Amino acid sequence: MIKFWSYKKEYIKHKKQLLKNIDKTISKGNIFFGDELKKFEKNFIKKYKSKFGIAIGSGTDALLISLLALNIKKGDEIITSANTAIPTISAIINSGANPRLVDIGDDYLIDYKKIEKSINKKTKAIIVVHLYGQSCNMEKIIKIANKYKLKIIEDCAQAQGAKFKNKYVGTFGSFGCFSFYPTKILGAYGDGGFILTNNYNYYKRIKRIRFYGIETLDRKNKYFNKYYSNENGLNSRLDEIQCSILNFKLKYVDKFIKRRIKIANIYKQKLSNTSLILPILNKNSHHVFHLFTVYHSKKEIIENYLKKKKVETRVIYPYPIQTMKAYKKFKRNEKLNNSLIKSKGIFSLPLYPELTEKEVNNICKKIKDCLRIYKF
Repeated sequence: MIKFWSYKKEYIKHKKQLLKNIDKTISKGNIFFGDELKKFEKNFIKKYKSKFGIAIGSGTDALLISLLALNIKKGDEIITSANTAIPTISAIINSGANPRLVDIGDDYLIDYKKIEKSINKKTKAIIVVHLYGQSCNMEKIIKIANKYKLKIIEDCAQAQGAKFKNKYVGTFGSFGCFSFYPTKILGAYGDGGFILTNNYNYYKRIKRIRFYGIETLDRKNKYFNKYYSNENGLNSRLDEIQCSILNFKLKYVDKFIKRRIKIANIYKQKLSNTSLILPILNKNSHHVFHLFTVYHSKKEIIENYLKKKKVETRVIYPYPIQTMKAYKKFKRNEKLNNSLIKSKGIFSLPLYPELTEKEVNNICKKIKDCLRIYKF
């Protein structure tokens, strides 16, 4: 079976060093807020050319903390894409606000041309979702945000290392939010997240919020480092073990991305003359291929065929947000037709650094066989 994703090959390859690092970390006696966290935060901020940042418990928490730091409250509206993960929406709702969904373009990203129609007096921010490894058109979106005095939060969970006009995603808006869920480009062996910001006041705020509102940065605060809540916060900590793993893997993240791009190029080359609709690469965007997502009107037949031939695929995402029971009430009058159409035909092929070229070629052959047999 060619798995859609697997960490085992990576773990076996680096097992000796990973276990050594974990043992060293545990032996120091700190489980939270130790040297590994400080080191990882410093390394991540430097890597992605931001001024400040904090590591936290998950990518979902990154979005929620960012919203809270902007003083988002009940009744506010946050614009985001109809084609996104549930966490993007749950973070908005848990902040007290309501999501305002905007349809997507043929690149599966939010259609910036449709954003303005959804802006009203309640709109406070735009959560830009850089999906599948590709950046949204930040130039256009920033122009809209500035026009209406809206804040931008970037959801970079699937696009770490991606760029727009040679600038890293996560550094355009007020906050850049990342996920270290195991399947991600930089994956932990558990949950984890990160928030980047170039604003010092925002940095102070998110650092308080992540730890119950306790002040750990401002030494002039009379309650500095005391068990005293300066504002209501959360418990969102990235433990030392995960930090040690991520510190190690961060050294290799550029190699991981280079390998992903190489695999994606093989897919593009081998499948270019088929009836599959392949990923669109936008101008000014450096795609890092967290996923290789294709479209076909007969996707279920193709998926079932591949499954029988022991190739796993996955649909990300099979149900647009507005179709889910929990979120139907947020649909309003917007036409979200493209998200519906795309959801019925998209599926993603296996793509991770340890996938061999032999396996990729094998997948392509099986897809071509399927298309030939069924005359698609």
